[in-house]
Amino acid sequence: MKDESGRQRLFKELEKLATEQRNSNSEFIDTAKAKEIVQIINAEDKQVADLVGEKTSEIAAAVELVKEAISNGGRLLYFGAGTSGRLGVLDAAECPPTFGVTPDVVQGYIAGGKEAMFVAQEGAEDFEENGAEDIKKAQVKDIDIVCGLAASGRTPYVHGALKEASRIGAKTIFIVTVPKSQVNVFADILIDVPVGPEVIMGSTRMKSATAQKMVLNMITTGAMIRLGKVYENVMVDLMLTNEKLHERAKRIIMMLTEASYEQAEDALQVSEGNVKTAITMLLLDISREEAKSLLDSNQGFLRNVLLNSEK
Repeated sequence: MKDESGRQRLFKELEKLATEQRNSNSEFIDTAKAKEIVQIINAEDKQVADLVGEKTSEIAAAVELVKEAISNGGRLLYFGAGTSGRLGVLDAAECPPTFGVTPDVVQGYIAGGKEAMFVAQEGAEDFEENGAEDIKKAQVKDIDIVCGLAASGRTPYVHGALKEASRIGAKTIFIVTVPKSQVNVFADILIDVPVGPEVIMGSTRMKSATAQKMVLNMITTGAMIRLGKVYENVMVDLMLTNEKLHERAKRIIMMLTEASYEQAEDALQVSEGNVKTAITMLLLDISREEAKSLLDSNQGFLRNVLLNSEK
């Protein structure tokens, strides 16, 4: 619990934050009809993509940082609180089925632990030591990447995680939705997307969350593409964790090889559910062992396997 002076400092910090200002475009939203409410929110959301677009250089640098870390056996670890923390957990959870990486490669940590994904854990984000402790629990090493997520840029839990990660020697990324001038913690890459006042003052689950989700999509998708997890614009390393993904895998194989449904199913079975291996087998008419060997020698890049086979 903060003392009175601590609360006053917090009050003054919040008073200045861009995300805590009133939005003049939505001052009378409480008198609007349903369609007008939706139009006001939509008009504000339209600005987000352009604001993210102004940070492509920083996001691209983050993509390369993550790609290099994973190539060298490192991990990408998200640390956030509230909505920001949930977005990190969501992005991490979606990487294994989409790109075929093991769950440990991309992980999400939220202040307050797993329970905070569903019910707010009051006060869990208020202490830097909680973030530092979660860094220790995650056994962060200098080959890992720690990505902090905080719309306001000031969340103590995230600051603690970033500081401890830097102390260990891990590279850090910090994604915020306030101007960088309002951020007072170091990160190797700072991605500030100042979305301005929210439609509902301080409700960073709105534009701020949209901006953060867009940036996370770019970082992990970009890194996985650079790691050979995509051929053309098709995910060829997806994990067949349900019937939909199993059928999608067959469709991908059929599309890229012109195989029949039955041939795609057979190739999937022989390849033990590895889509890239199945495609390589069918296109080059080789065994599973030969296909796996070719993919391994080309660092998993299907395009390189096919280009080298033409020489």
